[in-house]
Amino acid sequence: MTFRAPVRFCRNCGTAVQYRVPDDGDTRERAVCPACNTIHYENPLNVVGTIPVMPDGRVLLCKRNIEPRWGKWTLPAGFMELGETTSQGAARETDEEAGAQIRMGRLFSLVNVPHVGQVHVFYCADLLSEHFNPGHETIEARLFREEDIPWDELAFRTVSTTLRLWFEDRKTGIEQVHNVDLEAPRS
Repeated sequence: MTFRAPVRFCRNCGTAVQYRVPDDGDTRERAVCPACNTIHYENPLNVVGTIPVMPDGRVLLCKRNIEPRWGKWTLPAGFMELGETTSQGAARETDEEAGAQIRMGRLFSLVNVPHVGQVHVFYCADLLSEHFNPGHETIEARLFREEDIPWDELAFRTVSTTLRLWFEDRKTGIEQVHNVDLEAPRS
């Protein structure tokens, strides 16, 4: 599978890399620099976000102003940055996308999406205000009750899966961390 543009040059010395199994006992083909022997690992991207909720159970969703899935609804989430923890990234994304004031809660779900080389991590978050200031990536930020969520207009399966699990847990009163593997959709 190819997920992103392959590494072409060594980040240490600039030499063109070779794709081969390294001589260190590894069993996978990697980008290896023939000059300095640096091995360049290509790893999944982490997407981090929150399930921001008012005390009455309404959930905050953001309408996307960027591709992919422009105009679709999502939980506030985005790619984790270097130098931050997953919870810091989730809080940052919630601020950037929704301009929402939150109190971070516990880890809720870890959703593996191997067919696109991503891992999505969602945290529970308490909304501290109903006033939002969406950033440039968001057309609109709005609170929804479960019955009002535009399920057919959600941007990503990771979001719909996480929301369904959150509402199920809320009904049962059981708090748990969900570990989900999403397979590629069938054509």
